[in-house]
Amino acid sequence: MAVTTTTHSRDAVTHLAIPSLGSTPPMAAEDAAAELRVEDVYREHFGFVWRSLRHLGVAESDVEDGVQDVFVVVHAKLGTFEHRAQLTTWIYGICIHVAQARRRRAHMRRELPTDPQDMPVDEAEGVRADDAYERREAEDMLDAILDTLPIEQRAVFTLFELEGRTCEEIAQLCAIPIGTVYSRLRLAREAFKRASARLEARERFEGGGP
Repeated sequence: MAVTTTTHSRDAVTHLAIPSLGSTPPMAAEDAAAELRVEDVYREHFGFVWRSLRHLGVAESDVEDGVQDVFVVVHAKLGTFEHRAQLTTWIYGICIHVAQARRRRAHMRRELPTDPQDMPVDEAEGVRADDAYERREAEDMLDAILDTLPIEQRAVFTLFELEGRTCEEIAQLCAIPIGTVYSRLRLAREAFKRASARLEARERFEGGGP
């Protein structure tokens, strides 16, 4: 897959609005006094941010730049974080906004998957290359189906189905009522099934299968 390098504009990223974190009272002064350091936040949440961006539809070739975008915002806004919700909830809100911006940009420059004939043909690596290509095809198919979902439904669906989060955890992470989680999850599952059926039918038609 072709990799595109994108130049970052700090101003273009840091203006992204951070969603409201609710009306929970701030932490006690003695707890808030323990200053958060960007380095610690980065180290602790890097994996979560990477997975979240991929699950939210950021292309694999863009995800490294997307992670940088998220932590540029974290660096700029961390001093104003008021502990009204968990830090992970705040960071996930940033991930959603960055993913939306990245996906909009991706529509302007479509990438083509690597042609299997261009992949390495070393015999010792042949089986592993075939397995990697099959995994990539499966990932591309999953991405294509998930791309049909609105990002709010996609967030709930991937947190539940791919991250293994409970509905209660998702409600807290997305700062939404648990009833909204159930509703979005139901709608996302229905849309996922319809999109899967359409994709399978198209592949059977193109492949000349039954």
